[in-house]
Amino acid sequence: MRLSTPFAPLLIAACMALSLGVAACGRGAGSDRPPEPGDRAVARVQDQTIWASDVKREAVAQGLVGEGEPLDVTSDLFRRVLDEVIDQKLLAAEADRRGLDNSALAQRRLEATRERILGDMLVETVVNGTIDDKSIETIYQEQVRLAQTSEEVRVRLILSRTRPEADAVIGILAQGAAFEAVAAESSIDDATRYSGGDLGYRTLDVMPEAYANALRDKPAGSTVGPFQTEGGWAVLRVEDRRRETPPTLEQARPQIVRYLTYEGVRQLLEQLRGKAKVDILLEGDAAGSQEPASAPRSAATPAPAPAPAPAAAPVAAKKS
Repeated sequence: MRLSTPFAPLLIAACMALSLGVAACGRGAGSDRPPEPGDRAVARVQDQTIWASDVKREAVAQGLVGEGEPLDVTSDLFRRVLDEVIDQKLLAAEADRRGLDNSALAQRRLEATRERILGDMLVETVVNGTIDDKSIETIYQEQVRLAQTSEEVRVRLILSRTRPEADAVIGILAQGAAFEAVAAESSIDDATRYSGGDLGYRTLDVMPEAYANALRDKPAGSTVGPFQTEGGWAVLRVEDRRRETPPTLEQARPQIVRYLTYEGVRQLLEQLRGKAKVDILLEGDAAGSQEPASAPRSAATPAPAPAPAPAAAPVAAKKS
């Protein structure tokens, strides 16, 4: 099953929104009591203990591992993130020694950090608790049902710069030359030429329009083209057509969990906004033309709010 076009950016936005974390604000820092059952002390910076859960939380905040995924304390990734947590502790201690935490700007930023962490904990408490095996299974079965109506096509590509060059490719193929050999010799598409032009299995709706239109009714074994594309003139060979192969439930689970989490946060925010009095104080273009003096000059422009998500979470197709 494929990841549908409208859902992909939403999922990306959801993952960014749900990170919510500012690393190194771990529970239990400076205490010798494990903050979580079975936790393990992995380092000590002056009088502060760093726990394995602190490192895991930093890795999750950076998107290096998922919330429910394990992080082996003997792995290179764990050691790299541990070094980052240690560096953050050292930088924070030096800033504290210099009294930087007493400024009004520091207090505002610390309060913003506190709000992000509390929001994260609310998601863990309210939203994550509603995601169970039954809800995951329901979405998975719906996506399996949808996949049964979709077809994948495996094709090979030879891309030429001009129409005469593409016509010459057709002539060589007509004489019995192997498509893979001609692709390796003549194709200008460096991404596929060394694999004999193999594009793998794809559904038509994720292909460029010119390719999808050319392949729509062509059976396996057909040579298609030449036809013009944005990159040049294409000749295709249809290797196979088959029904989509859905991933297993365990393969699809992480994506479904992310989707359900995003949906839960979206619904929670709708409820909270419906109860709260929110006044936007910007009026016209002039109000937004001046940044606050404290705004970092390199800060990226905030992304617009995502549109409502679809009713069911698409599940990525199992690749061959």
